[in-house]
Amino acid sequence: MLAGAAIVGALVAGPAHGAVCSAKSGPLSTPLVELYTSEGCSSCPPADRWLSATFNGSAAGAQGIPLAFHVDYWDRLGWKDRFAAAAYTERQYDAMRANRARFVYTPQVLVQGRDFPEWRGRGGKTALSAAGAVPARAEMTLEAEPQRGSIAVKVRARVPSNADRKDVVLYVVLADSGLASDVKAGENAGERLAHDHVVRWFRAGPSPDANGDMRWDIALPLPTEAGSASTVVAFVQNAKAGDVLQALALPLTAACTPLR
Repeated sequence: MLAGAAIVGALVAGPAHGAVCSAKSGPLSTPLVELYTSEGCSSCPPADRWLSATFNGSAAGAQGIPLAFHVDYWDRLGWKDRFAAAAYTERQYDAMRANRARFVYTPQVLVQGRDFPEWRGRGGKTALSAAGAVPARAEMTLEAEPQRGSIAVKVRARVPSNADRKDVVLYVVLADSGLASDVKAGENAGERLAHDHVVRWFRAGPSPDANGDMRWDIALPLPTEAGSASTVVAFVQNAKAGDVLQALALPLTAACTPLR
């Protein structure tokens, strides 16, 4: 396991409902790995498979924290991706501007907010290891407590250096794995596509106060369609420059799985 991987706190034992699970970040960065993909894009399934194979299990993988953002600009070709959202497309365009690129494309992989075309090659794991060896520029803790139809999340983050605080935002994501679609139209018509680490809920939260602290208590609504490995992810990012200061994942095990 990478030295910079998130330190996932011991999941609290107790009743199946009402238990609180927690996680705490470590001193080194945990790389945030974003895949921009679509069920309407014929070149995307290999990238989806790469994400699943590289980060098997929950989103708290040793090599980084994977998130699959399904964009909606492929929907016009005849197949509407039910995991896509305009907000995810907007995030990809924000990343384009931060990277000073001229266009967006799929599949695209970002690591720590930077374009990462090397995901296809042998050097991908080496690059992820290098990203995980960088000292973190933010400290984070996550708590999750089940409720009926939602999960109550408490995020606490701190950016120690005043020089790092400008334009910084705290983000929270609910991701899920073990999802699939039988595509009926578009470029992937006739294919059954499997998806892991799919972003189901994404929201931007507070920025640091004068002391560099961020506190956020939110309730994440559960999607109607459940997968097999839900995970709460929080990360601190410079919204303008794109730099990810730290990321943290909290898998929702049986102890902290909400009632539906």
